[in-house]
Amino acid sequence: MLSAPVDDSLWQQQVRALIEAGRELHARGWVPATSGNFSARLTAAEIALTVSGRHKGKLDEAGIMRADMQGRAVGSDQRPSAETLLHTQLYRRYPEVGAVLHVHSVNATLISRAVQRGGAHDLVLAGYELLKAFHGNTTHETSLRVPVFANDQDIPRLAAKVDAWLDANEPIHGYLIAGHGLYAWGRDMAETLRHIEAFDFLFECELRERGPCNA
Repeated sequence: MLSAPVDDSLWQQQVRALIEAGRELHARGWVPATSGNFSARLTAAEIALTVSGRHKGKLDEAGIMRADMQGRAVGSDQRPSAETLLHTQLYRRYPEVGAVLHVHSVNATLISRAVQRGGAHDLVLAGYELLKAFHGNTTHETSLRVPVFANDQDIPRLAAKVDAWLDANEPIHGYLIAGHGLYAWGRDMAETLRHIEAFDFLFECELRERGPCNA
């Protein structure tokens, strides 16, 4: 089945957004080497996605491709990230989601390992003023649950576990993969970047509060 054409101005807008996000996140040290993957919604049927193996701090238009909601390349023979299904499942589930970012920050990696090592399956962030950075939160008197999934090279299997968790729980803004990193999303790139920044700050707070013996 042929894919509907994507408006060129929208394509260019989302390409710029992904390139700028890559530079910002790399400058913060959150996507070292060629780690991480980013996407932005184009239509109800397609996303713009970083090409597998590209350095996110040096992205250009050639490092961005189109993919359908099944994670298949559209209009090119470039290879999408192996983790594309973890992006597309969010766009299919949440029509309001406009961008998904996956980073490998030190704080996300360490807190995910700490939670897993402690025998828990999620991290609960509560009482922080910065919880108001997340869409829909208007007070610090709330909590935010961040599930932690075991790392798995079998992405369809991991995606199925994420889907099962999302089916059974309230909507969230992101999740962790143990020893791997953070997936976060929002209505557009600006909101998603804000969520990523807030998550990382809160993860660092949790790590410091736990102390070196427990982090």
